[in-house]
Amino acid sequence: MSSPPESLRAIPPEGGRTPVAWQSQIHGGAEAVPSVPPRPLRWPVRTVLGITLLGLLALFALLGPWLVGASPVVQDLRNTLAPPSAQHWLGTDVLGRSALARLAHAAQLSLGMALLAAVSAAVPGTLLGIAAAWRGGRTERALLMLSDSVLAIPGLLLVLLIAALAPGALWALYAGLSAALWVEYFRVSRAVARPVLAGDAVQASRLLGFGRGYVLRRHLLPALAPTLGTLLAFTTSQAVLALAALGFVGVGMQPPTPELGLMMTEAMPYYEEAPWLIAAPTALLVWLVAAMMLLNPDRETA
Repeated sequence: MSSPPESLRAIPPEGGRTPVAWQSQIHGGAEAVPSVPPRPLRWPVRTVLGITLLGLLALFALLGPWLVGASPVVQDLRNTLAPPSAQHWLGTDVLGRSALARLAHAAQLSLGMALLAAVSAAVPGTLLGIAAAWRGGRTERALLMLSDSVLAIPGLLLVLLIAALAPGALWALYAGLSAALWVEYFRVSRAVARPVLAGDAVQASRLLGFGRGYVLRRHLLPALAPTLGTLLAFTTSQAVLALAALGFVGVGMQPPTPELGLMMTEAMPYYEEAPWLIAAPTALLVWLVAAMMLLNPDRETA
């Protein structure tokens, strides 16, 4: 057998033995190099539980209105405040409407609008945060002044001010929620992007001639993705609570629209006669927020 190449002899073997990779090169690749099996991905228990709860709730919101079949607005005054039965699993309200049908449509409305508002706030907030960290100087100071001005106004008050333009309109509530939530994404994305842009990896990419698109795609987005995912769960739960709070005090969605806060308001006078009417939307609201918070790790990392 011929002696191994000079490059292989120059590398000292580990532990006095010739590694398998060297043996395969010495013997012309006759011996296969064993591959190290990848470590299985293990998600935290709380994350799995949060995904499960959110998945079940999403299925209920998507398929519930179709599976229930009953209309959430059709009244039956001969069957008011009926207890849960085989025909109406959650009973009926004071106007004889199916509580389960209204709950399914309310879940679809609250979850859909909250997620849409959170995503709509994430896009401009993240872009402005990256722009502030990238440009610095006057641009950063101006954007910080704008974000501080928005933070000086309580979130619900800002939503109320915008919703007053068209009381009870979906677009007004959506615009108000988005205007109140974008600051969260701006502050977090700016805080994450600043050290990344000042790091050695980005400086090396710039010296090698890579443009802004490469830096954004290769360095900034991977660093921002985990934090933005966490923030999306948090702001979505915030939006759900805001919608329910506005509906509960009568300044959000208007009857007969099925909405969680509005359903609780309508059921409050009858909580002794029909406690299930207020228990159902309350339990669904707690379920949704708990699922979002289980998906949200410690915000200290954000």
